[in-house]
Amino acid sequence: MPRKFFVGGNWKCNGTRESIAKVCEEMAKGPSVAEANVEVVIGVPFIYADYTREKLRKDWVLSVQNCWIGKGGAFTGEVSAEMIVDAGIPWVILGHSERRHLPELKESDETVAIKVAYAIANGLKVMACIGELLEERESGKTQAVNERQLAAIAAKLKEDDWKNVVIAYEPVWAIGTGKVATPEQAQEVHEQIRSWVASNVSASVAADVRILYGGSVTSKNCQELAGKPDVDGFLVGGASLKPEFLDIVDAHKAK
Repeated sequence: MPRKFFVGGNWKCNGTRESIAKVCEEMAKGPSVAEANVEVVIGVPFIYADYTREKLRKDWVLSVQNCWIGKGGAFTGEVSAEMIVDAGIPWVILGHSERRHLPELKESDETVAIKVAYAIANGLKVMACIGELLEERESGKTQAVNERQLAAIAAKLKEDDWKNVVIAYEPVWAIGTGKVATPEQAQEVHEQIRSWVASNVSASVAADVRILYGGSVTSKNCQELAGKPDVDGFLVGGASLKPEFLDIVDAHKAK
């Protein structure tokens, strides 16, 4: 079976009730994807999850952007996987580069891996983010960084868990910068990631797992990126709050 195209939107720390209502109204103008070979998942701030679900078109689903490392308890300000499941939200974004690299957060590979495993064990699906900094790319470490981050996650998962994971490759130097990996660069890295999964998890998981590209995806570059054999979709930041997101969703037709 071909891999179902996947388009994630990450609203990050953005939005008000007024702006979310307008975004959802704009997004409703696109054709239904209920019968299309594409899955659309929107990552929203916790506080607006129920409000967004009320306004969002019903053929798209919700994600949140983080969760706690384990079971709930005396962890002020955190939200547990159990709470997210209880709220009826199926997806969570984990390991995003901003959480890995912002000095106020600095989540380690180990922390991300524990979160991924715990979220899956408690019924969530995970967009697991990996990717290299500019200096790491320039020093030829892209593959080593991706494999290190993947290895931490893989060490804590059973093979069957991977059906609830999509991998989002985000070259950190391309996020929100306007820079973008060329389609050829993206394909090269995605092919390396799939090869690593085949060698270190299993060939069947490698064949099935969806690998997304995230990094300044726009309506102008999405079609060519989507046409690459190992690019199974996108994780979209700023453009997911703009009308052009509908064009990015429509890129599934390039497959």
